[in-house]
Amino acid sequence: MRNQGFHIIHTREGHRPDLTDLPAQPSAGVRAQIGAGIWRFPVHCGRVLVRGEAGWEIIPDLAPLPGEPIIDKPGKGSFCATDLELMLRLRGIENMVLTGITTDVCVHTTMREANDRGFECVLIEDCCAATDKSNHDHALKMIKMQGGVFAQLRQSGAMIEALS
Repeated sequence: MRNQGFHIIHTREGHRPDLTDLPAQPSAGVRAQIGAGIWRFPVHCGRVLVRGEAGWEIIPDLAPLPGEPIIDKPGKGSFCATDLELMLRLRGIENMVLTGITTDVCVHTTMREANDRGFECVLIEDCCAATDKSNHDHALKMIKMQGGVFAQLRQSGAMIEALS
């Protein structure tokens, strides 16, 4: 996509260090009761999904190049409480190619939000993943069963070939 001159926009979920933008459900729900709140995972790379923590950074293999914007989102979808739509409209973008994790949560939510805003989407199914393969498969199945109502599905090889 970079070689063809397309706009690359990165997104990452992350909450303020003081957690004031953390929705009540994850902090007060079942996850918190079992000790699995977003900020409580016992990992070596810091608090999970908290801005500025080591585990929040985009991995080096996918790191943005200079000039590629990063949308820091406080939730699952990339449009809620961000300026993503403004950035897309100012660039005249009407079509989006979606990749990332997790297929069934962040990617699917962003795809649905984009669709509601009139953007045409293509989801690259082999460039997405979920914590559970069946969740990934079911997220793709929802798109297929609806005849592409939210997006079109493609494999990376077909997309690369189409761009060549």
